[in-house]
Amino acid sequence: MLEKYAQLLVHYCLALKANERLFIRTTTLAEPLVREIYRFANRVGAIVEVEFEFREQTRIFYQEATQQAQLEYISPAYKEAMTTFEAYLYIMAPFNLKENHVVMAEKSNIRTQAFQPYRKRYNERTASRELKRSLCQYPTQANAQEAGMSLEEYEQFVFQSCFLYQDDPIAAWLNVRQQQQSVVDYLNKTQTIRYVGMDTDITFSTAGRTWINSDGQTNMPSGEIYTSPVEDAVNGKIHFTLPSIFMGEEVEGVTLWVKDGWIEKWEAKRGKTLLDNVFKIKGARRFGEAAIGNNFNITRSTKNILLMKNRRYNSHGNWTIVLANRREE
Repeated sequence: MLEKYAQLLVHYCLALKANERLFIRTTTLAEPLVREIYRFANRVGAIVEVEFEFREQTRIFYQEATQQAQLEYISPAYKEAMTTFEAYLYIMAPFNLKENHVVMAEKSNIRTQAFQPYRKRYNERTASRELKRSLCQYPTQANAQEAGMSLEEYEQFVFQSCFLYQDDPIAAWLNVRQQQQSVVDYLNKTQTIRYVGMDTDITFSTAGRTWINSDGQTNMPSGEIYTSPVEDAVNGKIHFTLPSIFMGEEVEGVTLWVKDGWIEKWEAKRGKTLLDNVFKIKGARRFGEAAIGNNFNITRSTKNILLMKNRRYNSHGNWTIVLANRREE
């Protein structure tokens, strides 16, 4: 199964070619998948660099690093990858989803500022596909526990979501691309969108904006149609029923009240304090994304935003709603 996963990532998601350079970032838990990606990437003539993170590396760093030079240091390989490489793959493979629950804000801010020029360049290059980028999931015990599954069940869930049980996963994703494109074409002719659901009635404008067909190339799994709403045109109330893990904390039962694109009020069954802190960040009370999930193989919530964003419940037209906050740089 990992061979099929690797081939999908190398040949479809990243579409690697001879002499292109691929930078992979993940944890040591994902070594079995990295090994197969390395095999198939080399077969097409690509050049591969890998950066592995070990258990609790980030927590130890923020706990022990005291010098400005330590906090501002960025690996030369990462710098080179963000500015000149042709492909970048980030494999989510956590040891513990809550190990970074306590991170010193002052140290984190220094490090964030140091990374900002390279993240800006990354955004520019991925937007133009000068840098081919993909984000994927490697099943780990931490993810399985949060999803309420055994590791074997979670592996099957992830592989099914990626269409890896099909004879030709690439053909399956090309079919998703074709099917979603008709919806994209329709939505790109509209200007006003309204989402109505349980405790939700929210309207926004997409005038001058473009709906994008997320067909598995930049996220795996995917199966999503998304856009960016006009910033001051979001109005109404939205309730998020599914729990999720953010910054090491669980958030559930979130309700937002919005006027002219500005979140005026918020409540949460769990994680209210985290939201209070997040909404202090400049730009965090504006909306940055609206999406419709279409992946019928994602049949349950796992508290994983990569899988939740692309989820569609059933064949009766129930859409997953995502409105992601915009962070101003």
